[in-house]
Amino acid sequence: MEDLSAALDELAGAGLASAFGPELLERLGRLLVAQHRIAAEVARTVRACELAGAAEVDGLKTMAAWLRGHGRMSHSAAAGLVRAGRALEHLPALAEAHAAGAVSAEAVATIAPITREEHLAAAEACGVDLAEVDRLLTDLAAARPHADLVQVVRHYLAGLDPDGPEPDPTEGRRLAWVRHADGSLTGRLELDAAGGERLQAALESLLQAGRCAGDERTRPQAQADALVQLCDLQLAAGRLPTLRTVKPHVAVVIDAADLVDPGTGPGAAELGFGATISAARARWLACDGAVTRIVLGPDGAPLDVGRTHRVVPPHLRRAVERRDRGCVFTGCGAPTHWCDVHHLLEWALGGETSLANSALLCERHHTKVHHGFRVERRPDGRWRTWRPDGTEIHILAPPLAAA
Repeated sequence: MEDLSAALDELAGAGLASAFGPELLERLGRLLVAQHRIAAEVARTVRACELAGAAEVDGLKTMAAWLRGHGRMSHSAAAGLVRAGRALEHLPALAEAHAAGAVSAEAVATIAPITREEHLAAAEACGVDLAEVDRLLTDLAAARPHADLVQVVRHYLAGLDPDGPEPDPTEGRRLAWVRHADGSLTGRLELDAAGGERLQAALESLLQAGRCAGDERTRPQAQADALVQLCDLQLAAGRLPTLRTVKPHVAVVIDAADLVDPGTGPGAAELGFGATISAARARWLACDGAVTRIVLGPDGAPLDVGRTHRVVPPHLRRAVERRDRGCVFTGCGAPTHWCDVHHLLEWALGGETSLANSALLCERHHTKVHHGFRVERRPDGRWRTWRPDGTEIHILAPPLAAA
């Protein structure tokens, strides 16, 4: 272990800034092999600890608990490591390849389910030669893309019980999130294959429709934007079930003084599920929403509730869509159904709700315009966009054809 630690120290001390691509890739390849070999030793040692009851030495019942506490691992990572150690005990060919660095820990985790008790029993009942399965899956994991391994393992497990009951796809579906102090959400999603296919199909349609020039978002960022857009479309369609006698909508509560104040006003508005946002963000949401005036008494009790008014009536939106045909921010062009109607001069500051004072902007660029960017329609009907520093955004002209 001391020699291993010394070797890692030597590797960490090596300079990489002056290395060339081929040299770096060769180094990376050898490091990945070493990583696989170390992962194999970790899994083997975890299994040995489990068999010896070593966790009891530190007053813990299981190795998963020990890994969570002493290894500072998540529940899923600790449980996966324990499963890998148990699986390798049943699959000697896989264990040998993993120890040699030919197979990754991820591949071991993919194959591990075949060693669950019910699957081993089913294999024995069917006369399956587990040693042959071990060899074939190991060869596949060492030579083929990971996606192929996933498909073969799934096919193998399905073949163990071809006449078994079809599982309920809803049983394994999970969607959980945690709301943070600033109102943002972090979540975890688990879907069955059919449910996942539906989600991907819906999001991919929005992703492809929303592709525009100069889009530098990562794939995860674009998918998250598409998910929000999917929610926007459903809320706008008005076909969702009613919630406490009211159609579901994004609710924002803000004082009239903060609404008309041109300042940012952090923490000035409250959303329906309790999150707090700035007055600037509230004005952005109100651009293409509906406004209800509520007069409160000194004790905070409502004294009067005025009629709800749509900021942009349907007939005006149709006219803006007809004129602009999509997001007017230079280089975008996202389709109309992605867009809000933005007031060039905010309606809360006295701007008219009119065709001349309106522009279609997608969510991404609507946010930009409320944070310093500016769009303007010229007399010839063309839209132009300026950055916060006053410089104009131009589309790169195509190179002149050679004469």
